[in-house]
Parts: sequence; C-alpha cells; structure tokens
Amino acid sequence: MDAALIQHYGDELYQALQSRQPVAPLTEREPAITVDDAYQIQLRMIQRRLDAGETVVGKKIGVTSQVVMDMLGVNQPDFGHLLSGMVFNEGEPVRVSSLIAPRAEAEVAFILGRDLTGPGVTAADVLRATDCVMPCFEIVDSRIKDWKIKIQDTVADNASCGVLTLGGVRRSPRDLDLALAGMVLEKNGEIVSTSCGASVQGSPVNAVAWLANTLGRLGISLKAGDVILSGSQSPLVPVKAGDSLYCSVGGLGGTSVRFVE
Repeated sequence: MDAALIQHYGDELYQALQSRQPVAPLTEREPAITVDDAYQIQLRMIQRRLDAGETVVGKKIGVTSQVVMDMLGVNQPDFGHLLSGMVFNEGEPVRVSSLIAPRAEAEVAFILGRDLTGPGVTAADVLRATDCVMPCFEIVDSRIKDWKIKIQDTVADNASCGVLTLGGVRRSPRDLDLALAGMVLEKNGEIVSTSCGASVQGSPVNAVAWLANTLGRLGISLKAGDVILSGSQSPLVPVKAGDSLYCSVGGLGGTSVRFVE
C-alpha cells in the first residue's frame, strides 16, 4: 500500500474517532491490505492524536486468547498505543457518548520501572523490569462499523483502543503468580465471567515479553513508566449508560468503572 493511501486511511480513522462516526471495514475496500500496512495506518492515526496535544503513555496487547486468534485467523497477538487522553482515574465516570460502540475488558496492567528492549526479553526480564501490577479495565471501541473487523482492521484502528481505568492495589509481580491469580468480573452486581491469568498467553508476563520482543524487532523499546495492558482475561462486555463493572484479581484487590450519558 502506498504512502498516500496509508495517510488517507489513518486520517479517516482519526476523523471517525473525533466525530464518533464509524467507517466501513478497510479489508472490504482494500482486500490486499497487509498487517504491516495496518500498523503504518495505525501510526498515522496516532500521529494525528500527538499533533493534537496527546502523549504516549504506554502500550496495549490485544488478541491474546486462542478464541480471539481463531476468530481473526491469526497466530499471534497485536498491539496498540495508549495515549494520555485515554486514561480515566478510578471512580471517574466514562461518558458513553464519547465512544461509538464500547465494550469492556478486565485485565492486569503493568507499570514498568525500567526500560525493556527486545528481542531476547524473557518472562524473568519482565518481572525484574516491572515496578508494579494492578487490575484495570480497558474499554475497547471500534471505529469500524458494527465491529466487522479482521485483524488488519483492528490493527489499523489502534487495536480498537478506547479508554482505560486503573485501580486496585499496586503490587510487585514478583510477589504473586499472575498465571494462577483468579479474576472475577461483575456487571451491575452479577458475575459475568471468571478466569485466571493463564488465559493470556499462559501468563500476562508472557504477553508483555512478546510485546517487548515484537517492538524490539522494530527498533522500539518499552520505557520506564510505561503502562502496559497485558490482554483481556474476560469476554468483551457491551456497556451502556447506567452500567457499572467491578473486577477483582487474586492478590491485587478490585477496581470498578461506571458509565454515564
């Protein structure tokens, strides 16, 4: 895909973000689009947000479960950028009118205490480099109409990032086994899913190592202070105004998010 088309689709997705008006799937309009093309489109979309005054605060990992990989026909996760305008404090309500078709995921966030540069990063390296972990919600959103996405669509759309909330107890990942830590997700007081960290690449730590190594091959490092969302441990939960969600993770306590008009 040539540079003009990459810029066109990146700008289109940025405008969809601003107007909250979704666009037709890129894979329908550009059947030959590759995942590499999609990452270039993602970078153009992110640059538009940086030009508007946001800053990069970390990365997210998506498509970490085998079920979602099978659905999208891929054999590895994807990643997107977290920006300052995406971050909500615990207790701060999320306006659904600021999103298009929001769906919530519960996961574990890593806050890095030192840089991580791949390739060659191991799970042990991730543990040493992480300052703390905590439960979080990622509210994913798609600028692609009706969530009719293939892997190229979601990658181009910054891995369907919406907003995120961080909360719960901050603990060192060296003090607990994240693969075995159970997670319970509740919506409006009712349990909607239970899981454990092993559902994410065998452990959320492995997912962060994958990210560091994938970025390392592109000449990009994860930096001290970065927030890394390690991948959903829950199904996608559609949300609307009036909904509230709570997730708890063994050893990390819980965090909540609520949605308003």
